[in-house]
Amino acid sequence: MNADLYPYPLLHRHRRNRKNAAIRALVSETQLHVSDLVYPVFITEGTQQKEAIRAMPGVYRLSLDLLVKDLEILVKNGLQAIAPFPVVPEHKKTKTATEAYNPHSLISNAISLIKKEFPELLLMTDIALDPFNSDGHDGIVGSQGEIQNDSSVEVLCKMALMHAASGADFVCPSDMMDGRIGAIRKALDLAGFENTGIMSYSAKYASAFYGPFREALSSAPKSGDKKTYQMDPANSREAILEVSADIQEGADMVMVKPAQSYLDIISKINAQFDVPIAAYQVSGEYAMLAFAIEKGVLHRENSILESLLSIKRAGARMIWTYFTKELIEKKLCAF
Repeated sequence: MNADLYPYPLLHRHRRNRKNAAIRALVSETQLHVSDLVYPVFITEGTQQKEAIRAMPGVYRLSLDLLVKDLEILVKNGLQAIAPFPVVPEHKKTKTATEAYNPHSLISNAISLIKKEFPELLLMTDIALDPFNSDGHDGIVGSQGEIQNDSSVEVLCKMALMHAASGADFVCPSDMMDGRIGAIRKALDLAGFENTGIMSYSAKYASAFYGPFREALSSAPKSGDKKTYQMDPANSREAILEVSADIQEGADMVMVKPAQSYLDIISKINAQFDVPIAAYQVSGEYAMLAFAIEKGVLHRENSILESLLSIKRAGARMIWTYFTKELIEKKLCAF
C-alpha cells in the first residue's frame, strides 16, 4: 500500500468480493430463477396460426395448437406459470362485453385445454373488459362517455366465475374499478370457488408503455383515455392506498404495472405489505429493449438479465415478462 497516497490505513478493499465470477456468485444478493417468471402469451382463433406482432419483435399471436407445442418444451424445462390473453375478433365485441363471460369463448377453451394438457402449470388469467368491449375500455362506457364502475364490476364477476369454472388457478383483475376485488371474492366463494386465488393489478398506472400490447390485441380505446381509472404516473402514495384496499378486500397477491419505470413503487409496497408482489415488464418496456438489441445498441443477454434483476431486487416475487421463453430456452436464469 502506498502510504503517501492514502491518509488512513486501507483496511477494506470492497473489490475483493468482486475479483472473479465465483466470488461474485457467492455474494450475489439477488438471483433470477425460472420459478420467478410468468409467461404472458397472445392467443388467436384457428389452427396453425402464428402471427408476428410488429411492435414486439420475437412475440407472436399463436393458435392453441401451436401454443401447446411451445408449452410442452417450456414446462419440461421449468415454466410454472402462464398468462393467456385472447385476440377477440371485432364482430364478437359489444358495448356490454358479453363475450368476456361466454363459456365457449377462445379464452375459456384455452384455459380448459392448457389445464388439461399441463395440470401442473399455474394459469393466471386477465380479468378486464377491453379485449371484449367495442369501446376498447376496461369497463362499460356510459352514455356520456364515463366509465361505469358498478355495472362493470358485475360483468367482471361473471368473467371471473367463467374463468374459475374453466380451470384458472388465479383470476387477475386488471381493470382498476373500485371494489372489484371484494365483489369477485364474494362471487367466487358463493359459487364454490373458494380455492381460486385473486392476483390484483392493484397499482396499474395510466402508462404510455402499453401501446404494443394494445396493438397485439387490437384493444385500444376507441375514444378518450384510461386516466379516470388507471393511476396517475405522478403518484406513489396513491399506490399504497390501492394495494391496502385490495388486500382488505381479499387479494392474495398484488401487482405493479408497469415494472421498469415503477421500481420505487415496487420497493415501497414490498416494505409495507407482506403479500407476494408481481411486476409486469409490459409490452413497451419489452419493445424498447428488443428494438435496441436488434439495432446492436445493447448486448442481448446482459440487458435482458439486468432489466429483470432490477425488478426482482426492488422487491417483486414474480415477474411477468415476454422474455420468459428466451430465458428458459437459453438457460439464462437459475433452474
